[in-house]
Amino acid sequence: MSAVEDPRPATVAQALAASIALGVDRLDAQLLLLHALGRAPHDRAWLLAHDTDAMPDAAWSALAAQLSRRRAGEPVAYLLGEKEFHGLNLQVDARVLVPRPDTETLVEWALQCLEGQTAPRVLDLGTGSGAIALALQHARPDAQVDAVDASADALAVAQANARKLGLPVRFAQADWLDGAASGYTVIASNPPYIAAGDPHLPALRHEPSSALVSGADGLDDIRRIVQDAPAHLAEGGWLLLEHGHDQAAAVRELLAARGFAEVQSRDDLAGIQRCSGGIWRTVK
Repeated sequence: MSAVEDPRPATVAQALAASIALGVDRLDAQLLLLHALGRAPHDRAWLLAHDTDAMPDAAWSALAAQLSRRRAGEPVAYLLGEKEFHGLNLQVDARVLVPRPDTETLVEWALQCLEGQTAPRVLDLGTGSGAIALALQHARPDAQVDAVDASADALAVAQANARKLGLPVRFAQADWLDGAASGYTVIASNPPYIAAGDPHLPALRHEPSSALVSGADGLDDIRRIVQDAPAHLAEGGWLLLEHGHDQAAAVRELLAARGFAEVQSRDDLAGIQRCSGGIWRTVK
C-alpha cells in the first residue's frame, strides 16, 4: 500500500481533504475525485451534496494512483482523458498538447474575422487535439475547415474528436503549409513558441516537446508560417497566431515586414497580448 493510499478516508469529504493535504490544487483534487467516483467533471456540486457518503475502497485506490501521477506533474487533463475547450469536450492524452483557455482568444478572433463571410474557408495549422478547428467548425457549420499536423499521433486524436462530435473538419498530415491549398479566409495557428532553453520547460515535460519548442527564441515556426501564409490566403484573408506572453511585438514586426496590413494583437483572459495577426492584401 502506498503512502498516498494509507490511511484510507471513510467519506467523500475526507477523500477530498486528504487529496488537498497532499499538495494537490483543490480544483484538480475535485476533478480527480469525481473521475474516481464515476461522476462528470462538471458535477462538483455533487461533492457538497454527498460529502458524507462512504468512499468506496476501489474508488480511493484509483484516486490514490491518479494523485501520485498528478504530484509528479502529469496534467489533470491526461489523467481525466478529456478537456473542455470552447464548450466542446475533447479527448486528450500525451500525444497532444492540452488545450488552454487562453487559446479561446484565438478562436474568438477568428470568428470575428469570419463575420459576414459566406461559406468561408479556414485552415488550422498544427491542430493537435483539433481544438481550434473543431471549435470553429462547431460555431460556423457553413465553413470549410481544414486542419493539418505533422504528427500522425496527434491527427489520430483530432480525428477521433471530430468523429465523436460529428464535425466535418478535413484533416491532413503536413509540415505547416507544405501542400496546402490557397484561398483561405482565415489561417489560424497555435504553433510551438517556447524557446529551447526556457526555464519553464521542465514543468511541461509530460506534454509533447514538438508542440512546445521552436528554436533558440521560440519563433522559428512562426517565422516560417508568416513567410509562407500569403500564398495560401484569399485576398483580404487573415493570418492569426498565438504566441508567448512576451513575443507580441516581435510577431507584429514579422507580420509587418512580410507585408501584412492592420497588424494587431489581442489580449488573453489575463490581459496579456497572446495573439497577433494581420490581413493580406495584394494591392498595398
